[in-house]
Amino acid sequence: MNPRHDVTGLILAGGQGRRMGGRDKGLEPFAGRPLVAHVRARLEGRVASVWINANRHHETYRGLADRVVADIEGDYQGPLMGIYTGLRTAETPWLLVVPCDTPALPMDLVERLVAGIGEGDIAVAHDGERLHPVVALLRVSLADDLEAALAGGERKIDRWYARHDWYRVDFSDCPESFTNLNTEDDKQRLEARLSEEARTG
Repeated sequence: MNPRHDVTGLILAGGQGRRMGGRDKGLEPFAGRPLVAHVRARLEGRVASVWINANRHHETYRGLADRVVADIEGDYQGPLMGIYTGLRTAETPWLLVVPCDTPALPMDLVERLVAGIGEGDIAVAHDGERLHPVVALLRVSLADDLEAALAGGERKIDRWYARHDWYRVDFSDCPESFTNLNTEDDKQRLEARLSEEARTG
C-alpha cells in the first residue's frame, strides 16, 4: 500500500458540538487556526487527498479540504455514519479517519497505521491505555457490511470493528497526542501545554 495513492484521509467534523455549546468544533480557533487545520497538517502530503466530513458550514470547510462530504443520512447519527460516508464515497481502496478535535495527533500517524495493518481490514490507534476507534485505517470494501450494520441499528464503532480482522497499533510512546477537545477548558489546557512545549523545545 502506498498511502499517497491508495489512502483517502477523512477528518470527522460532522458532530453537533453539544459540549461546546453547539458550536462547530472543527472551526473552533486553536493556536491561531481552526482546529481542523491542525488535524489536516497531520495528513496533508501523506495521503492521496484530505476530505472533511461535515454537516454544516460547508463553504468554510471547502477552503480547508480537497473535498467536503456530508453524512449520507442526516440527523447527526454519529461518527459511524461519518465513517460509512467516507467508505462509500472514497475513490481509493483505503480510508483513514481522524476526529477534528485532536490537533496534536502524531505527525507520523499515517505511516504507523499503514505499517500496523498487515493483511488486516482495520487498524486502530491505541495509546497504551485505551483504544481510539475514530483514529483508524479501513478497507473501503467494508462499506456494504457497514451499511447493513447501520440499517440494523448499530451505532457503536468498536462493536462493528469486532466483526472484522482488525489490529491495534501501538502509540504508547505518545499518548498525549490523542488528547481530544470537548470543552473550552480542554482547549485552553492543550493550547497552554503545546505552547510550553514549543517554548522549551
